Amino acid sequence: MRDDRSEILETVYCYATGVDTKDWALYRSIFTDEVEIDFSSWDPNNSARRLKADEWVAGVRVVFTGLDATQHSMTNPRVAIEGEHATCIMYMQAAHFLHNNEGDPEFTLGGYYTDRLVRTSSGWKLCAVKLTVTWSRGNKHIMTLAAQRGAERLRLAKA
Repeated sequence: MRDDRSEILETVYCYATGVDTKDWALYRSIFTDEVEIDFSSWDPNNSARRLKADEWVAGVRVVFTGLDATQHSMTNPRVAIEGEHATCIMYMQAAHFLHNNEGDPEFTLGGYYTDRLVRTSSGWKLCAVKLTVTWSRGNKHIMTLAAQRGAERLRLAKA
């Protein structure tokens, strides 16, 4: 029998697994129906916002469908549980790969996630995700290329 901390960590780790394996059903399963996303540390033009989880997953899917490979590593979790709510702060590194004719094929971010979770009838779910980037290296431009390629791949898959 697992305890709350283990279930919270399993939920948070499924974030990385879902993205890296492109298992969009798994990735969607870890969120509440609405989620607050704050990636402004990565993209200052994109402030914190609340949106439908389906919308968030669809947007992430476009970018990650366009990448050749990714690997998200998450370590040193600190979990605080207060009744039906929890916070998990965890270090992260996210390596993104895309072979291209415009430079280095790798872009890696480092920093930490601050995740807020809520206990639901189907287990712990993410209701808020905040990314704080403390460093990066490589070719950031591959993320724009990935979004373009991912949109085209998904368009062709529907045709």
